[in-house]
Amino acid sequence: MKTYRQREKQGSKVQESTKGPDETKIKVIKIYYTHLHNTYQNSNSFICFSQALLDRTGYTLDVTTGQRKYGGPPPEEVFTGSQPGIGTEVFVGKIPRDLYEDELVPLFESAGPIWDLRLMMDPLSGQNRGYAFITYCNKDDAQKAVKLCDNHEIRPGKYLGVCISVANNRLFVGSIPKNKTRESILEDFGKVTEGLQEVILYHQPDDKKKNRGFCFLEYEDHKSAAQARRRLMSGKVKVWGNPVTVEWADPVAEPDPEVMAKVKVLFVRKLASAVTEELLEKTFSQFGKLERVKKLKDYAFVHFEERDAAVKAMDEMNGQELGGEEIEIVLAKPPDKKRKERQAARQTRNAG
Repeated sequence: MKTYRQREKQGSKVQESTKGPDETKIKVIKIYYTHLHNTYQNSNSFICFSQALLDRTGYTLDVTTGQRKYGGPPPEEVFTGSQPGIGTEVFVGKIPRDLYEDELVPLFESAGPIWDLRLMMDPLSGQNRGYAFITYCNKDDAQKAVKLCDNHEIRPGKYLGVCISVANNRLFVGSIPKNKTRESILEDFGKVTEGLQEVILYHQPDDKKKNRGFCFLEYEDHKSAAQARRRLMSGKVKVWGNPVTVEWADPVAEPDPEVMAKVKVLFVRKLASAVTEELLEKTFSQFGKLERVKKLKDYAFVHFEERDAAVKAMDEMNGQELGGEEIEIVLAKPPDKKRKERQAARQTRNAG
């Protein structure tokens, strides 16, 4: 590289130095460092509040890229059981972006002992993403949290949205050969995906040796189901030499216990094709007065006038033979409006 004097001797034009620093850049830098200073001051204050929370509760706080995890598991003096299962997690939305666990925990622990709280974070801004997941030690406390905290004004004019979280771990699979059994489907899909636990298969009402051309694959968790879905939809994986239709199944949400406590309708399945509405009415009317009976394919809904009669019929008839087939009976879940909307949207897409 030539020096300034060497270029000057050769007659090369030397660029004149700029008159001064770029004022626009200086302004941007000042704003940036002011933001860093304020963030530092706020974070110091927040660390004090957060530490005070941990000192009071004895919980741990694990901060990683993308989330802040409070607890999981909780201290032994709070809870010593195994990790809670389905129905114990709530979703919390509409969280102010500069709010953290030091404000969330005091509110949500009023519903019961918290197993863990996961606040989703934006790594770039350092603020939360506006939502969190809170797992309780039992289902009752999760339901209580929804009632206590949904639409709660966490700050002036800021209302939280809280509902039971449903992690979908079930896939709908279509285009299945109708001669395939549950065992063969479990084996074949288990070879190309990981974490498969169960296959839910429905048979044709008039021919129990044939399925209806679709099934549900149930995986151990949402992550396994998502990976299986991506793999099966890639087109690279074929089952029985053909690509299959794969979609997310509608998540199975736990109905509100208070609503279920009022249900007086029975869902009766695995009915033989010979079973008629008249036979169902004759069989179940011995337990109490019926409002109506409706049979659809190999299942039916039996409506009682009184809940006690419905419960008695379920207890005594579940697992009994009717028309040569062992039937299954459960209390019918109330209609899910959101599920109907999803099904209608899916039908619209398929029609288009």
